[in-house]
Amino acid sequence: MKRSAGILPYKIENGILKVYLEHPGGPYFKNKDKWGICKGEYESEKAIDAAVREFKEEAGFDINKDELTFIGSSKQANNKLAIIFGINIDLDCSKMKSNTFKIEWPPKSGQMVEYPEMDKGCWFTISEAKTKIFKGQIKILEKLEDKYRDGYLK
Repeated sequence: MKRSAGILPYKIENGILKVYLEHPGGPYFKNKDKWGICKGEYESEKAIDAAVREFKEEAGFDINKDELTFIGSSKQANNKLAIIFGINIDLDCSKMKSNTFKIEWPPKSGQMVEYPEMDKGCWFTISEAKTKIFKGQIKILEKLEDKYRDGYLK
């Protein structure tokens, strides 16, 4: 089974738990209100190291792995296991900067176009996030909620 690792930043504002999600870049998601957790595949490195690397690549922020808390794992629709860590941090969404990828666009045109892997980041309440996040990632939001409710988040 393939594995991916990621980071779900969270913050508590006026007693309300919020999460930082990112919108995928490129033409397929241009007009879709779908958001996700910064994560990516890894093979031989440790999950926590892959999560930090992926977050730097997709969001442009440096994260200290010693400040991460294990949130949980969830099997995704593509049969990939996502392992997610959380961090209590207040990121400035306007400073988000993602790596890029190239794709032939429009299809069969022979033109290669470069897009950011993630084109924007935003803070959402958990209830907002559940309506916007990719379906397979809702379980991670629920696990974060449980940890918050049980007093395990720092």
